[in-house]
Amino acid sequence: MAKAGFLESLRKSQAWKSIFRHGPPNNSRNKVLAVLMNVFLHLHPIRMKKSGIRMSFTWCMGGITFFLFLVETVTGVLLMFYYRPTAEFAYSDIIALREHVPIGIMREVHRWGAHLMVISVWLHMFRVFLTGSYKPPREFNWGIGVVLLTLTLLLSFTGYLLPWDQLAIWAITVGSNMARATPFLGSEGPGASLLNMIMGFDVVHSGSDAFCVAGGPRGGRGDSAPLLRFALYIYPASAALLMAVHLASTYDGGISGPFVRLR
Repeated sequence: MAKAGFLESLRKSQAWKSIFRHGPPNNSRNKVLAVLMNVFLHLHPIRMKKSGIRMSFTWCMGGITFFLFLVETVTGVLLMFYYRPTAEFAYSDIIALREHVPIGIMREVHRWGAHLMVISVWLHMFRVFLTGSYKPPREFNWGIGVVLLTLTLLLSFTGYLLPWDQLAIWAITVGSNMARATPFLGSEGPGASLLNMIMGFDVVHSGSDAFCVAGGPRGGRGDSAPLLRFALYIYPASAALLMAVHLASTYDGGISGPFVRLR
């Protein structure tokens, strides 16, 4: 009885309604809504505020960000055919991509596309904040957007390391030191004493190569383990999945309308 009451209160909560915008398909209306408001079952939204999608309101920042994500994916796959993520060949492969490989321009497209994507994501979040698009019932989509912003910054950081030059070495040094101070994951962060963490056995370094940032007991200029991990982290599978959820949330009026001042 208590369990049923808890589930009922959970379904009536604002958090639940922000994720599931209609009830279970237990009647004809909800069955239709389940189809029409699903990105996999119905390709285009059935309704959208005309004023909410005009250029002067959205700045097209969300669409531009998605386009740049596609550019980064395509150019990244092409570059991986010529790039070897090892300490011995990484820097020379980057030089070869710029000067010898016929599609070397792809590296510049990929690099500038990454910079533009970070800028467009920030502008998109800025627009959403200014227009109050994060307010109920869109708080779930705002949370997904915040996670996507974090992933974009992390992907930009990992791509910055792939040339494996002095800038990359110092960047991974600073990034690893920051990760070492992560709560409950780093040996110097809050909660480390509760988990009996010691230096060399945390999220940065571990006794094995199973799961850590540096990929082993110690990462350095001649160690390919961290470089290989950062090269693999750049694959945007998780970001693509969250983008699908983010875009699907616009199907039932997820894009807010412009602010109207009441007199």
